[in-house]
Formats: sequence, C-alpha cells, structure tokens
Amino acid sequence: MIEKFQPRIKVKICGTTSLKDAFLAVESGADAIGFIFYKMSPRNISQKEAKEIILQLPPFIETVGVFVNETSDKINRIAEQCKLNSIQLHGEESPALCRRVKRKVIKAFRVKNADSLKSISSYDVSGFLLDSYNDGSKGGTGQVFDWNLALRVKKQGPVILAGGLNPYNVFTAIHRVKPYGVDVCSGVENSPGIKDHEKIREFIKSVRRF
Repeated sequence: MIEKFQPRIKVKICGTTSLKDAFLAVESGADAIGFIFYKMSPRNISQKEAKEIILQLPPFIETVGVFVNETSDKINRIAEQCKLNSIQLHGEESPALCRRVKRKVIKAFRVKNADSLKSISSYDVSGFLLDSYNDGSKGGTGQVFDWNLALRVKKQGPVILAGGLNPYNVFTAIHRVKPYGVDVCSGVENSPGIKDHEKIREFIKSVRRF
C-alpha cells in the first residue's frame, strides 16, 4: 500500500529587522523571511534596510513583504525596489487590489469565528494566511484561534497557519491542520522585532519532526 505523501511544510519567519536574525533563520532551515512595511507595527522596517538584508540572502530563500491597507502602486514599487518574491496583504484589501499587485499574493484573514472566512472564495490569490483576530492589532499578537476553522479553507487554496504559534505548540497545530506552511513572529522573539535564536531553532526543529 502506498502511503499518502505529505509535502514538506514551509516555514516563514516574519517581522525580521536585522541581517543577523535573517541569517540565523536561514541557517536553521527557514524557507521564507518576512519583512513588515507597516509603520504602525513595532516590527516595521524601511525599504533601505530590507533591501540591504535581501541582497545578502542566499538563493532559494523566499522574501515576503507584508503590507496593511496600502495602495497597489506603492506595494508594487517597494516590491520591485526590494526584489521581494511575494506580497502578504494583512488588512482589508479587496480582491480587485490583490489582482493589481504584480507579485504572488498571500491574503491574510484574521480569524474571530467562521464568519471571518465568508469572503475568502472571492479572492484569486496564491495562498491564504490565517491569523488570530485582535481588536487592537493587525498581527503578532501571540494568540491562537480555533484551528478547526483552518480545515475549511484548505479547499480554497494553500493555507499558511499563523497566530500564536511557538516552539511548543506548532507540532500540535500542524498535526491538526496539515497546512501548506506556518508563519511565526512573536513566538520566536525576545521583544518585538528582536528574534530569539534558540526559539527559532526549536520552532523549525518542531516543524521538521512532523
């Protein structure tokens, strides 16, 4: 009997603000590095800083720019200048705006309940990132949501699981959901934007156990 193949789960380390943290993530086995271009975020990074880091990364590492309710013109300009591979939209962006972005788009949804996912079928994007809902924050809250809701979204396209993941719960999360990928930010930090290198290693090790 042939066993069903489970693809290698992708790992994105998000909210990266330094070359040292980016290198450590790559050396530990991360598939993607995320840069947040949202001024209200404590993990915000400038175009200049992001570009300097990206230019020094090795090949085959995906670079993802995170934007919140920004214009498509500005997103496309920053994506080109920084040589980003993909764009993650973490606000209330419309399906039309997603189509105007000239990179692969990951549309984020902040999940409060099943109603949070009602509009997901309207989006023709490369994947869906599911994060925890919080009134006061667009992400990086350290809170988890009901992972069972993520199972419904898998029919719509690749699911990237986020929201409160850390080295201690990520194995349980991927065992439950079997997502395309996982995204971690605050769960591997000492403080916003400053990564804990041991937590990054342990997080990726936990994912690879699956």
